[in-house]
Amino acid sequence: MRTPLQGGLPPSRADVVGAVVEIACDESGFSGRNLLHSTAPVITHASVDLVVDEAVALISVLRSGFRFSPHELKSGRILRGSGADEALEWFLAALAGRAYVHVIDKEFFLVTRIVDYLLTEPSYAAGTRLAREHRPAALALYEARHAAGGDWGTFLSAFVDLVRMKRRLPVDQTVQRFFQARDALRRHGLGMVADAVLDQLSPSHVRAVVARLDSDDRTVPPPLEPLLPALAETVLSWSGGQRQVLVTHDEQSALTADRLTRLQRVLADNGEAPTAGNRAGALPSGASPLAGLVMVDSRDDPRVQVADLLAGVARRMPDIIDDALRQPPPAPAG
Repeated sequence: MRTPLQGGLPPSRADVVGAVVEIACDESGFSGRNLLHSTAPVITHASVDLVVDEAVALISVLRSGFRFSPHELKSGRILRGSGADEALEWFLAALAGRAYVHVIDKEFFLVTRIVDYLLTEPSYAAGTRLAREHRPAALALYEARHAAGGDWGTFLSAFVDLVRMKRRLPVDQTVQRFFQARDALRRHGLGMVADAVLDQLSPSHVRAVVARLDSDDRTVPPPLEPLLPALAETVLSWSGGQRQVLVTHDEQSALTADRLTRLQRVLADNGEAPTAGNRAGALPSGASPLAGLVMVDSRDDPRVQVADLLAGVARRMPDIIDDALRQPPPAPAG
């Protein structure tokens, strides 16, 4: 017997205004919050705007035309099977203009967490384009990692231990270890911008953030959960400031109603404006681009199965993620 689905934020009538695009999403490569100890350096979050019949037809072609049996319809088997090149070419062509893939580099994600949480006020906009003013600092620190040798991994590991929300060591111990790792990194002379980022880390601010995590302050999003910023980027990309996005997503424990409600509000307050040529169809002021999110079991929804397949292919072959898959089609002219 299946357990009841948890989480999600079904849309209310008040939440839906104007044009809506429905997308189905799934991820690949998430190995829990132990982000540093995995054979997969990236996480991919894929979305498609297929209707159910289109997804069923696509899956049917893969199973019949390319002779993949139902239990083989996973990205790894398709990429290793006979006729893999032909099947992959057909699959990507079938999704042209109907899909979007967001790629998360796990190490860079952790660096954005350090900058957005420990140098500023933690928020649900952290790590997304809505906090782009902090991106140069994060990028400078990330790009300097090769000069730090083994101290780089120690620094990231110390940060993970610091903000881990369960089974964390005593606060004094984790804070001390984090700043010892910071000091070791600083001795490498990583460059003016990267060194400035490290110098700005304050023990008092770090302790304050950890205290908020320990007190279950829900205004602070889970720091080691990449799915929330990935979902935000996906919604912003499909919306383009012109339409709302209704998400159907494979069940994920991170996507609680409380977190999704907070994300919905942040996107309403900070969502991107439409392009100059499409202002007539812009979302009304105060409307969130996230109309809602419905959780499903992927076994029951062929659209999510297609998204899962695309996410797996993209994670294993990130070079296939060209511009056509990094930008969903624009909203129809209003």
